[in-house]
Amino acid sequence: MTASIGSVFASTYIRPKGAPRLNHPTTDRPPSDDAIQGFGTLSLKSLHDAYSGYLFDDFLPFMEKYVIDHTYGGFMCNTDLTGAHMNTKKDTWTEGRGIWVYSFLYRHFGQDEKYLAVARNSLNLILKTKPPNDDLWPASVSREGVALTPSSKEIAGDVLVAEGLSEYAYATGEWKYWNVAKEIILKCWKIYNTPTYAPDIVAGYQGPKPLPFPGAKIQAIAMLMIVTINNMLESKEDPDLEQIISECTDAVIAKHFNPEFGLNNELLNHDYSRPINELAQFVYTGIANETLWPIMKRAMKLKDVQLYQVAAERFKRHVEVAWDDVYGGVFRSLNNVDKNLWEVDVLCKVLWAQQEVLNGIVLLIEQTGDRWAKDEWFGKMYTYLVDRFLLKQRGYPLWITGGDRKVTFDPHTYHSSIENYHLPRHLMLTYLALDRMSASNGTPAWEAAARAKSER
Repeated sequence: MTASIGSVFASTYIRPKGAPRLNHPTTDRPPSDDAIQGFGTLSLKSLHDAYSGYLFDDFLPFMEKYVIDHTYGGFMCNTDLTGAHMNTKKDTWTEGRGIWVYSFLYRHFGQDEKYLAVARNSLNLILKTKPPNDDLWPASVSREGVALTPSSKEIAGDVLVAEGLSEYAYATGEWKYWNVAKEIILKCWKIYNTPTYAPDIVAGYQGPKPLPFPGAKIQAIAMLMIVTINNMLESKEDPDLEQIISECTDAVIAKHFNPEFGLNNELLNHDYSRPINELAQFVYTGIANETLWPIMKRAMKLKDVQLYQVAAERFKRHVEVAWDDVYGGVFRSLNNVDKNLWEVDVLCKVLWAQQEVLNGIVLLIEQTGDRWAKDEWFGKMYTYLVDRFLLKQRGYPLWITGGDRKVTFDPHTYHSSIENYHLPRHLMLTYLALDRMSASNGTPAWEAAARAKSER
């Protein structure tokens, strides 16, 4: 843990209007000249080759052969590791996320028309059930695109559709879909801010006692908004979306953060006050880590060093607290801080939580050559991920999507559906970061930007 963490935790960050921004962030241990030439014993080239294989030789061929519906469009993610379909229904979540993945693939990996076709076909499928007015999408549709469930009561599926539509618009220049995405975000923000929103939200975490909690302020919703709007603002500026992402960022940094124990509460009361029941002790570390690295990304866009540093230090804090010193990996849910009560059920170690930690670690390394990330944590997280979750050594494709504390794998009982977002997002983002780090000859991005500015 870095020496500056105490001072970070002692404050809640709100940058005053007009406050100066530095050219690049400082670190408590400046990187050496070879700070990001490799990751400990792992070279950039060996990692690049590995990630190329994970993405292009494993994940994408499996999706092409078994999961992508070439007849009706969309993704049949309820498929096991043999390619057998457990059923053919399609979830709004996975359609929105799949549209984003394949649009991003098209935009960043050679503009291959086959990627864009997959995104387009999924988009056309899910738009068949676009709800009227302020209704939300059904949670599931049939293989042909007919609604199987009523309108959802929670906004996550709609936000993920918006993420997919906006990335498709960026990839194709068909900006009408970006405009639809914005309409969806504004609708969802309105619904989220009602005092009766999602009264059963606690049950969805499969951790703390499922108390009713209508109108809660939810870190996971802030995360979805930050990630989606970050992506949307890459292609178009918009003051309405800037306002929402600013409010969400402030909520995560200044309100969900609990200075008593230096971690983020997942759930707050509707007015952002802390609950007076046991939910005041609930920290969902998986979501906290998934939220804080996109805030670092936003800070980079804003050139806001203080925000970057606060998000980075809190990210590190959550990673260290969530690490299982006995069996390795990060837990997803700290159900009670003071009792040190972690969720240790059959899905206490989920793939996405490990990958979100690596996303943040790679970002830290690329931006500042951060030694905590490079020397201490990348190798530990990456080695654990490959050893415990990669199924190649067990004779199967893809990765285990989740398991018990030891990530026990039994092929006779393992029938998880295919994860079509966190896995490919991690693989693509890391592959591209490795490309950029190789091209920069080991110079951290903030340092390179500051140098270029000084030379102008």
